[in-house]
Amino acid sequence: SLTVNAAGQTRKEEVILPSSIQGTKPNSIPNAKIEDPVAGKVKTSSLATTGQDLNGFHLIPPSVTFGVLKEGCTYATAVIMKNVGVNFSRFRVKQPPPHTGLRVMYTPGPVAGLQVELEIEIFAMVIGGKDAGGLEEVSHDIEILTETDTLLLPVKANIL
Repeated sequence: SLTVNAAGQTRKEEVILPSSIQGTKPNSIPNAKIEDPVAGKVKTSSLATTGQDLNGFHLIPPSVTFGVLKEGCTYATAVIMKNVGVNFSRFRVKQPPPHTGLRVMYTPGPVAGLQVELEIEIFAMVIGGKDAGGLEEVSHDIEILTETDTLLLPVKANIL
């Protein structure tokens, strides 16, 4: 229940529902809707009653935090891009600028039904001559351009 907690007591603060239940995607910018006359539409009775838009991708996890990194080392992690639509979809990744030290490695092509893995790699380097107490923060949103919207994957790291 949203009004009581597990012990049966009235909640003091409001419950924040996850975006998957609310039906919205976090960190995404919808593209202008362009009707593609060639793309096939699925018109089955099981999908006719759903109120959800069955297109697009979800990122798992929705953000990447590398934590504290040693300067001069390379670190990598994987992000899964899951196709939640009923049709196959295409995407491309806008590579981050070189000064961030970030690079995204993936296999281009259509994602038919399942998922694809993106490897996020960071080369920990300190840019500039300013002294920040031995710690520099790197923060960048990686843009993933899909047919329906532009997904933003926030990546954060602290370089020691």
